[in-house]
Amino acid sequence: MNESIRERILRRLEGLSDERGYQILDFMEFLESKYAERSAGGGFLSRVFESGESAMRAAGVPVKVITGTMGLADSAGKVMKGVAAAAQAVVEEAVKAAGPGQTAPPARQEPAAKPAGGGSPA
Repeated sequence: MNESIRERILRRLEGLSDERGYQILDFMEFLESKYAERSAGGGFLSRVFESGESAMRAAGVPVKVITGTMGLADSAGKVMKGVAAAAQAVVEEAVKAAGPGQTAPPARQEPAAKPAGGGSPA
């Protein structure tokens, strides 16, 4: 999408109520399905949150409740991204600390299974 169109749309969206925002979202999803367009979409969590939001809207949950719930879900998603980034940093630091000549210990090998009869072949 061209940047000036994006800016015009965003300016118009800023002043809308949540109810009007959901109506616009419904229309956008209708257009996507009609023209078989798929948005770039976020990751797994984004799809889960969107599914939950759609289910709440279909069930007739009040907009204020949906908005609050989605705000909490968004916060949880941000926390999970932070945890993932911290874990990645720990792994990277561990690799650096191990040094270039260090490798991970070999995987433990299980002993070979014994024959079912338990004795020597006859």
